[in-house]
Amino acid sequence: MISKKVENIRGRITEACARVGRDPAGVTLVAVTKTFSVDAIRAAVTAGTRDVGENYVQELLAKREALQDDSVRWHFVGHLQSNKVRQIVPWISMIHAVDSGGLVREIDRRAKSTGRVIDCLIEVNTTGEKSKFGIDPRWTHEFVRELEDLNNVRLAGLMTIGPFLPDPEGSRPMFRLLRELRDKLATLRQGNAPMQHLSMGMSGDFEVGIEEGATLIRIGTAIFGRRIKNT
Repeated sequence: MISKKVENIRGRITEACARVGRDPAGVTLVAVTKTFSVDAIRAAVTAGTRDVGENYVQELLAKREALQDDSVRWHFVGHLQSNKVRQIVPWISMIHAVDSGGLVREIDRRAKSTGRVIDCLIEVNTTGEKSKFGIDPRWTHEFVRELEDLNNVRLAGLMTIGPFLPDPEGSRPMFRLLRELRDKLATLRQGNAPMQHLSMGMSGDFEVGIEEGATLIRIGTAIFGRRIKNT
């Protein structure tokens, strides 16, 4: 039952925070609902989850329209194409995975036209895997500085995906690297880059993410079960 699973996740968040002396209120659970039904989302929302993440724009648009719940904060957590930006900018709460200057500038342009400032997270490829999106950790400083002139995008922090290993401890070096990068970037004191957030940790390794400083965890399988693959 989804409500029980949400309750279990929140308990594990509390326990992970206790281990490192953190306040659980500083960790936001983002329920990632890729391929799952609107009824499943509604059950998670009823259980107290207000932050919902989607990987694909068309699926996000359809589910938002079907749910019709203004209390939900929608997060885009997939790889966003520039030509899809205009469809989500008027209402999206946060975009988790920007990794090119062109994309960020398109978000800024569209946000300006709607009178909004959009929170974005820079995706960093901390594992070095070619199959993953994200910028090289060595380029993060330059990347942030190149976007200093933007007024309608807030570079709110960093995001990464762990290495998908059987032992969640395998993600710790990557999460620690992301936190260290975020801390260095925060010292720039760049007006549009407050760098307060770390989006890291999914169903298999979110507790390690929390121990290393995650402020957002992206949970799908541990709430909704295994995803239905499109055939």
